[in-house]
Amino acid sequence: MELDLKRLPRHVAIIMDGNGRWARQRIKNRVFGHRKGAENVRGILTCCNDLGIRYLTLYTFSAENWNRPGREVRALWGLLERFLNSELPELVQNRVRIRHIGEDADIPASNLRQLMAAEAQTAHFDGLTLTLALNYGGRQEILRAAERFACDVKEGLHAPGQLSSELFSRYLYDPQLPDPDLVIRTGAEIRVSNFLLWQIAYAELYFTETLWPDFSKDDFTLALAEFQRRERRFGRTGEQVKTGSSSSQRRASPPDVPLSGSGTR
Repeated sequence: MELDLKRLPRHVAIIMDGNGRWARQRIKNRVFGHRKGAENVRGILTCCNDLGIRYLTLYTFSAENWNRPGREVRALWGLLERFLNSELPELVQNRVRIRHIGEDADIPASNLRQLMAAEAQTAHFDGLTLTLALNYGGRQEILRAAERFACDVKEGLHAPGQLSSELFSRYLYDPQLPDPDLVIRTGAEIRVSNFLLWQIAYAELYFTETLWPDFSKDDFTLALAEFQRRERRFGRTGEQVKTGSSSSQRRASPPDVPLSGSGTR
């Protein structure tokens, strides 16, 4: 399938769902499915690198995942450690920058040290930015941002009336991370599950029945092709999008939101 390389999303975010069901179909335990799902990340990373996609965010461990059985939770953190140990040399070779978003407080100490070391080692890289959402919840992120802004108001750094979308975004976990252009959810579920709730306001959503361990480069290409078929209006009419015009009375798009699939900001 041919893609228009000039109209690729700048930022793709993925909800990697279906590991447990994939394992159950094969009469295996859920940990086996998570292991296969972790292995599948490599192919999607390679695809993003080859295509020149600049940002990839993976919903790796949600704040709600702590409610799963203890054995599964421990296995998930173990898989993260294994992934970074095995993949970091190639990520460094490809100049992939590693970041993470979420609450650090409950992340196992060994995992957090490993993450911080990987981030420091890759901080200066200018290739793909891989962001891992760990102990992450969209509502928690918004509440945290609101609390931090309120503290700054109390300290006299801002007035309440100064708050805008652009200013509020500076209080998110990673203010430098651009909003996703495309959100992919595998595994047949049609919901966003508390993922990047603030950031995905104008994202294109793509749902597929393919379970994450089976989500191949071809499946990823299909998602990108569907993204390119969509007309991103941001409140404008189809005619305005085609002509590149907008109303002179108000902005045609929210601040820092790209007007086309090119992902330019």
